[in-house]
Amino acid sequence: MGFIKRLLNRFRRDYDEYDEEEWEEEESSREIDFDNKEQRNDYVKNCLEKIADATKELENLNFEYNMVTSYLKDMEEIEALPPEESDQLKDCAKRVSLLQERKTDFMGRPHRITDEKYRMVERMEDEIEEAFKKITDAENYQELIRKDLSRLEGEKHAYLYRKNEVMRLISDTKGMTIICVTALGLCVLLLMFLQFFLEMDTKLGYLATAGVAAVVITLIYVKHMDARKELRRVETGINKIILLQNKVKIRYVNNTHLLEYLYMKYGVNSAKELTETWENYKVEKEEREKFRRAELDLDYSEQELLQILKCYQIQDPAIWLHQTEAILDSKEMVEIRHNLIIRRQSLRRRMDYNREVVAGTSQRDIKALVERYPKYAKEIMQTVEEYEQKFSS
Repeated sequence: MGFIKRLLNRFRRDYDEYDEEEWEEEESSREIDFDNKEQRNDYVKNCLEKIADATKELENLNFEYNMVTSYLKDMEEIEALPPEESDQLKDCAKRVSLLQERKTDFMGRPHRITDEKYRMVERMEDEIEEAFKKITDAENYQELIRKDLSRLEGEKHAYLYRKNEVMRLISDTKGMTIICVTALGLCVLLLMFLQFFLEMDTKLGYLATAGVAAVVITLIYVKHMDARKELRRVETGINKIILLQNKVKIRYVNNTHLLEYLYMKYGVNSAKELTETWENYKVEKEEREKFRRAELDLDYSEQELLQILKCYQIQDPAIWLHQTEAILDSKEMVEIRHNLIIRRQSLRRRMDYNREVVAGTSQRDIKALVERYPKYAKEIMQTVEEYEQKFSS
């Protein structure tokens, strides 16, 4: 609050130089009734607040202005270095710049595998080969089981097809038996008609009919019995196949559960994916190791650059870690200096505005008020003192 203190001292000097009776009361050109104590106090406080705001702004601007000036002085120090020392500084800055570019490239590149999967493989690095063997064996066994199930299903369908054929054959023999018996009955009736009504000799007819009937029925019976045996054999085969299928299905389910567990454990969907993940992990690990070493080199080079700059009395050496291009390229240095000069000019204009326009005008307004209304001088001085005490505490 330096402006307020100077204002207070000036008011005291002016108050001592003038007698209250010698000051003439002038009419104010403002739309404020200065004879009104409340309005008068508000006016004075408003002026003091503007002075305080301007002072605070000036403090911030002064800090920024000094910092920009310090940067410009640092640039002059760097540019004034002897050739040998300048070359040493540039060599170190070039190393820092190259290492920073490598770091930026690494941070910006797409990773081969996600960080989560990288950490998972890193934890299981020692058992990856064993995991690959387990998953490969389980997948091969799964394929064999599928083939067995497919073969058994094919045999089952063949047996079912054969069973249907045998069932039709049995049905056909039954039908043929009925036909033969019916034909035999008709032949016997015909022979009886010839014998009893036409009085013909039908002994040979009876013998022939009986012989043919015996042969045909025997053939049908044999065929039927063979079909029954074949049906039993086919049904037995079907039952065996079903039993085998159930066993193979149990193996399939158990192996499927094993595969699901292995896939979940190693975060993959196949042995092929595990191989790809492992290869990507090895490449990613190598790249991360290179990045780690580059980071160590960068840290060492940055510390070396800081030590060199400190030897040359650079006020803020840390900022040059991010402006190595300016050390290496004079055009870049000129561009930065130009921007800093423009910034400093802008800061100076803002400082002049707050000092002369904001604070200066408010100071002159209060002084003018005291000169115009000397009878309120003590009251105004008291308000100024109270304001100063308030903000200095």
